[in-house]
Amino acid sequence: MNNNFSIVPKLLFQNPGMSYRIAKTFLNSKKTNTIDRRFYRGKSNKLSLIYFRITPLCNLNCIMCGQRGDKGVLKGEYAREEAKKIVPLDQYKKLVDEIAPDKPVFYMWGGEPFLYPDFMDLAKYIVDKKCILSVNTNGTFLKKEAERIVKDKWNALFVSLDGFEDINDEIRGKGSYNRVIEGFKEINRQKKLQNSNLPHMGIVTTVSNKNYMYLDKLVEAVKDFNLSWHFINLGTYSNDKIVKVHTEFMKEKLDTDTYCLEAYNTGYNEGIDGKVFAEILKKIHSLKAGHPVVTVPAINPEKIGEYYSNLDVIVRDECPVPWSQCNIDYNGNVHFCADYPEYTLGNIKDNKLYDILNNERAVKFRKTLKESDHGLFPGCVRCYQNMLFGHKVKGY
Repeated sequence: MNNNFSIVPKLLFQNPGMSYRIAKTFLNSKKTNTIDRRFYRGKSNKLSLIYFRITPLCNLNCIMCGQRGDKGVLKGEYAREEAKKIVPLDQYKKLVDEIAPDKPVFYMWGGEPFLYPDFMDLAKYIVDKKCILSVNTNGTFLKKEAERIVKDKWNALFVSLDGFEDINDEIRGKGSYNRVIEGFKEINRQKKLQNSNLPHMGIVTTVSNKNYMYLDKLVEAVKDFNLSWHFINLGTYSNDKIVKVHTEFMKEKLDTDTYCLEAYNTGYNEGIDGKVFAEILKKIHSLKAGHPVVTVPAINPEKIGEYYSNLDVIVRDECPVPWSQCNIDYNGNVHFCADYPEYTLGNIKDNKLYDILNNERAVKFRKTLKESDHGLFPGCVRCYQNMLFGHKVKGY
């Protein structure tokens, strides 16, 4: 399977500066795993990637989503109440000013980030500070905002699509596929009108037993939209046993009550035929898509079935994320794990980010993680961040 660096050659041709900085982000993550993680006694002074879950609100209800899916923990009236706690634009600007000198990659997501009231202004502020702006979106607002997105020179759009029209809409909501396609078309039209190669666009697909047999049709359908990448996320999944062990572990070791992992105990991994899926991926990689198609994690095709059928099997270990990355939640809370925000380090409304990242709670988290079996917590075995940045286990 292709590795995550395969997106760099195309970006290098189109935008050498951006491709260098993206590659540097991955290399910094590797560095932290070999140096900071081993020698810095729970502290770290280098931030290469910062995630903003900028709003709890979304206009879709994707079935496998840990926030708004079948078992999602951030939806309905609860999400609407939580949205009253969002960080104001001026506070975010102060944060950007603090960390911009280190030139981290800013990765904006949600919910749906376009539902943050001042999102376009915040995005421009980040770009104006010469930082890389990446936005993960469901794509339903791209057509409306395309002119300004291109004008403001956003760097990257990661757009969620989980299949060709009918399959995608069954998972993500009726009409969502066509809204994304219209957004792609308008972004490309604006890039031509404004003589710009930004933003680079790509797709993120989450694999489930609803779509895995049809992903080649999606790749074929989008090959003419001037995409720069297609990430096929093999999926974040859990089960009753893992949830129980993780819940007990976090309470014992970090005195933290957990609830988010259960949101990925959906069963959408069940029944995925590894041999069939491997053949589909082989077909996808043989297509002339015009852009790299990358699985996350990049995995031995013979092990794909095991990835889904045996969730206890570790395919990535020694998670380096807390040494080079952090997440800012919509309410200002800071935590290391994007999908599991229960263990908070502090809040950007109260303290500077770098002070938070090396406070007593942060050090305790890093030390506990480092000392844990395989350098993971029990619930980390299929975590997307670990799949993307963790150390590849031999054979997988």
